[in-house]
Formats: sequence, C-alpha cells, structure tokens
Amino acid sequence: MSQRFAFWVLALFLAVAPAMPAQADRVVARVSISEQVMHVYHHGQLLYEWPVSTARTGKITPTGDWRPQFLSRNHRSSRYNNAPMPYSVFYSGHYAIHGTDQISRLGRPASAGCVRLHPDNARVFFDMVRSEGMEQTRVIVVN
Repeated sequence: MSQRFAFWVLALFLAVAPAMPAQADRVVARVSISEQVMHVYHHGQLLYEWPVSTARTGKITPTGDWRPQFLSRNHRSSRYNNAPMPYSVFYSGHYAIHGTDQISRLGRPASAGCVRLHPDNARVFFDMVRSEGMEQTRVIVVN
C-alpha cells in the first residue's frame, strides 16, 4: 500500500469516526439537525431512528457532545407558557430531548431549541437513559 493511499484511508477514517457512537457509552442519541432525525444506539447497535424537530428559524439548537444532566418525566417549560415537555432528558442547560404535542411538525424545524420527539419515542428514550444511567449516556447533536 502506498504511503499516499494509507494517508487518505486514515483521513477518511478520522472524518467518519466522530459520527460513530463511542463504544463505552451504553446509550447514544445522535441528532442530525440537517436531516431532522435522531438515531438511538444501545451498546453500539442502532435500535431506533426517529423524526425530530429542532430549532426553527431565529432559534438555535446547539451542536456538540454532552452527558445528560437531569431527567424530568412531566416537565413544564418555565420559558414558554408552561408548555408540556414530557419525558425530558436535559443535556445542556435548558436544552432537552423531550416529547411534544405538536406531532405533525416532527421532521422539520419547529422548536425553540430543544429536540422534540413523538411522546411515545421520548418515553422509550427517557426509560433507556434512566435504566442505563446518565453517566453511561451520550447526546450528540450535529448539523
């Protein structure tokens, strides 16, 4: 194998590697803002692919890599008129992955910045995080 070819193989691996969930984490949620989808991995295996809504125009869903900070089963927004946020998994300050009653808007940007899911899917994710532990869970948000 030529040195130049080996370099390109390594460069390709490094470009793809950040998108792959870490093996040490039991639960990984990878949210794609551009695709409006969340992939959920359990022990490195893809279990779910769900439509989401992230930030609408003028709002921001931050990108990055976090561990959940706290869970709230029946959360209500203190910022947005007591809006229901069932099965909230808070991962960065006031940003959370949570259920929504605006199911028809899933699959396109519609939130104030949180990652919205169908309530049934939010419950599955919430229960996985609670069962496996926040310290064993990673939330990755990419453009």
